[in-house]
Amino acid sequence: MKLTAWGRYPKIDASGGTFETRSQLERLLRDSDPVIPHGMGRSYGDSALNPKVLWTRRFDKILDFDPKTGLLHVECGVTLAEIIDLFLPRGWFLSVTPGTKFITVGGAIASDVHGKNHHHAGCFSNYVRHLELMFPDGEVRRCGPDEDADLFRSTCGGMGLTGVILTAVIQLQPVTSSFIRETVIRCHNLEDVFHRFEDHGDARYSVAWIDCLASGGSIGRSVLMLGEHSASGRLKPEPLEPLPMPMDLPGFCLNRYSVALFNRLYYRSHPDYAEGQLKPLETFFYPLDRISSWNRMYGRGGFTQYQLVLPKEASASGLREILKRIATAGLGSFLGVLKLFGPENDNLLSFPMEGYTLALDFKIEPRLFPFLDELDRIVLDHGGRLYLTKDVRMGRDMFIRSYPGWKEFESVREKYGLKSKLQSLQSQRLGI
Repeated sequence: MKLTAWGRYPKIDASGGTFETRSQLERLLRDSDPVIPHGMGRSYGDSALNPKVLWTRRFDKILDFDPKTGLLHVECGVTLAEIIDLFLPRGWFLSVTPGTKFITVGGAIASDVHGKNHHHAGCFSNYVRHLELMFPDGEVRRCGPDEDADLFRSTCGGMGLTGVILTAVIQLQPVTSSFIRETVIRCHNLEDVFHRFEDHGDARYSVAWIDCLASGGSIGRSVLMLGEHSASGRLKPEPLEPLPMPMDLPGFCLNRYSVALFNRLYYRSHPDYAEGQLKPLETFFYPLDRISSWNRMYGRGGFTQYQLVLPKEASASGLREILKRIATAGLGSFLGVLKLFGPENDNLLSFPMEGYTLALDFKIEPRLFPFLDELDRIVLDHGGRLYLTKDVRMGRDMFIRSYPGWKEFESVREKYGLKSKLQSLQSQRLGI
């Protein structure tokens, strides 16, 4: 069968197996060539692609929940959407969530996903109390922050390369409503949005849409969105009608002129300041989830998301240079997202560091990858790195220079005998 990730690039021939029990998984691991776990296929690049994959989605039982503490024990194939559907009406929500709920718990751990509250809450792994892994020889190993910590620190953010995550115990947070009270602030340029992020550092959630094609004194103009859980409103959310994307958009529809027009209209559609608007929780966290197959808007050739993070002290100069290059090249994006990260954790391949992260979608075209190579050099020069979950083309040199934990990660893989059996297109490209 043809297999691809959410970016629809690359497309490969792949086969594999699915499992509902541990014994079925053990047989698949023993009988298979090198494999990689594959959940909902929502990673943007090639981190869950391989000629042989293990589909985890059917390993999806809720094992236990403590309504007093909010501790939830689940199998790896349970999705964030299923957790929300089951536990939000009971007054519990995810402590950290990325921009889509259509990922598995195993995928969230393997990517060590972050959300709009990283500056306060950190990554998904901060709320994983322990997890179970199955090694290629069938051995099951439990690990956590204080139990086989080297394995835990390698697995959280380890892109599925340390074993198949079987189960995890995660901490949910209590909420009293399925609504977010949102404040929107229009920011005139990059300096303005940085200033606003810092001024509103006590906001629980913060994220900015950024116009990647603005130039001159308007470079980095943004719409900053702040959020707090509402104390009032029903817990059970109203279902939202999905919006279809029935066909691939022709490639000519996405160009510097259409993007510039959209960005200009989107920026102007927001007021300078609007405080305390009540917004459905799912609309605030997952605006694109409502559009089924929204990845089709980039055409049949697919797209990649280029997500970088720069240290706080280098963010202003680095992001200004990057945005200038993007505006000059005209390789703009409808979706430009800027967030403020708090301190990084000690997981070996986790992406966030204290500073600012910028994520941009680019359709795949011949001149894109050479252009991204140029941006890579700016990222390195400013002490930053790229997110492995979104990556589809980073070279080994960029990887080893920006992820200082890579040597320890390789030693953990060697220690537990994982390297020959757990592989992805990404791991082969990066040489890990």
